Amino acid sequence: MSDATGNLKNYEERIVRDKRICGGEPVFKGTRVTLRTVLASLADGDSAEEILRDFPSLRPEDVQAAIAFAAASAEEDLPVTEVPHIR
Repeated sequence: MSDATGNLKNYEERIVRDKRICGGEPVFKGTRVTLRTVLASLADGDSAEEILRDFPSLRPEDVQAAIAFAAASAEEDLPVTEVPHIR
């Protein structure tokens, strides 16, 4: 399992902000599909294949970048210092 920060470069290359596109909301490079939209789709249980079908301008790397972004954000906001043991 890779560390979320190992994918940092991946999502920084795929997710961009430009105030002229979607009001500056993060979007996937070369599209108007917002990061928020893809994360909401994933949270709703949509598979990567469903997301790619719904948004044909996205690439598989974009969905992976959204997941990497969420993992890195969670790592920053909710650092897990110790995992409890399960009996």
